[in-house]
Amino acid sequence: MWGIIGTWEMAYAGIEKGAEILSSQGHVFDAVEACVRSVEDCPEFTSIDYGGLPNAAGVVEMDAAFMDGETLSIGAVAAIRDFANPCAIARKLMSERLNNFLVGPGAEEYGLRHGFARKNMLTAKSQSVWLEHKDKVDRQELRPYIGHDTVCAVGLDHTGHMAACTSTSGLFYKLPGRVGDSPLPGCGYYADNAIGGACATGLGEDIMKGALCFQIVHLMGQGLSPQQACAKAVKALNDRLVSRRGKAGDLSAIAMNAQGDFGAATNIEAFPFVVATEKHPIAIYVAGKGKDSVKKV
Repeated sequence: MWGIIGTWEMAYAGIEKGAEILSSQGHVFDAVEACVRSVEDCPEFTSIDYGGLPNAAGVVEMDAAFMDGETLSIGAVAAIRDFANPCAIARKLMSERLNNFLVGPGAEEYGLRHGFARKNMLTAKSQSVWLEHKDKVDRQELRPYIGHDTVCAVGLDHTGHMAACTSTSGLFYKLPGRVGDSPLPGCGYYADNAIGGACATGLGEDIMKGALCFQIVHLMGQGLSPQQACAKAVKALNDRLVSRRGKAGDLSAIAMNAQGDFGAATNIEAFPFVVATEKHPIAIYVAGKGKDSVKKV
């Protein structure tokens, strides 16, 4: 059995690439990286890396992570600038015994030392949007933090090996150095061969308050299906935030278990995601607010 699941419709082409690798008995690391790189490289997606919308200083800062479900090893980078594929640097860091999570200049130095390609991630389009947005923020006509879609992928290969990968340029107009949930293990991602894997997208500051992805994997380990685990964990965190703070930011999650079953849940009106497995041809599904099931588009 093999399978791969990714967040948002923007992952479709990447899921196609990942599914091609997995269906040819390729390694899950290659599959999830291919999926995430496909989105990182596309300038049309303004919350992911190349073409991503910049922070308050006009700079694109990126976060990414990789997790090995067999060894529980992680690799992550945060607030990294001017590298084409942060997820690939995170994958390399995953192989290190120590120093697995690097930020800012330290992450950039590591990338250079290991031959990763540098690239100006700010496009003319994203700079234009930033200038327009900055003017409106300065005139107090628009709230600064919009757009926080993370590309995430969870994969399972024919050997039972699982992995999770995330990448994002984070909140538009965030403060320089701001880091969300995406590179934090247990919050933005988690994978365990014995159980399954999960990834999250939404408002990182709120996802971090509930270690959402670890909770989902933990629930799957207690016998819940990926769909049941996502729905229960997202609802529990949403309700807890509302009861303690009066509101909850966007929370969405995907999951796949060690048998290739999948699920997703959200507290927003509609959360699309993409899945391909040995049993299910590639398709877009949608999770809805408060729904215990997903529907195929």
